[in-house]
Amino acid sequence: MTITIQNITATSAIVSWPSSPGCVDTFYSVMYHPNWNSLLMGYTRKSFLQEDRVPVSQTSTSLGNLSPQTTYILCVTCQSANPTREQCQVFSTLNEGTELGESGRDLAMGVWLASSILLLIIAVALLWGCLHTMCPAKRDPERGRQSGPNPPHLALTPMGGNMGSEGRNSLPLGLQYNSTNCSYLYM
Repeated sequence: MTITIQNITATSAIVSWPSSPGCVDTFYSVMYHPNWNSLLMGYTRKSFLQEDRVPVSQTSTSLGNLSPQTTYILCVTCQSANPTREQCQVFSTLNEGTELGESGRDLAMGVWLASSILLLIIAVALLWGCLHTMCPAKRDPERGRQSGPNPPHLALTPMGGNMGSEGRNSLPLGLQYNSTNCSYLYM
């Protein structure tokens, strides 16, 4: 008999088994016991702390009130039989903190990825804004728009408009302004 245990949480599990045509009794016995190492010799009905009766028309049942992080031995037999090794399965319940499992990790990864992309977009927008504020192109006053890709007769100027000779003279010693590429050079 192949016993399948699925949907295991910290306190519950679902057990299923194939129907047994040789079982003429009115119910299956689903027996389980925590700390399966304490079962020393053989699998007798008296060794199990919990026994649920399931009608023979059913081939699955839900176990509840299990202890978290505990290893169980579970056996499924016909009503009057002692279990054999082939009719038993060992399983462990989860820790109470791991109930989220994969879906919780996927959600956390999605939130992290979305916030990283948002921060990248904000950083690029701020950088673009700072570069265009610190070094704007001079505008053609006749047309009210930017003229050409850097015409030689229009120099780029720092924020604050044209820098006259009095502005150039007030720069700290060793610092010169280069109007062709909107930068300051230390000499």
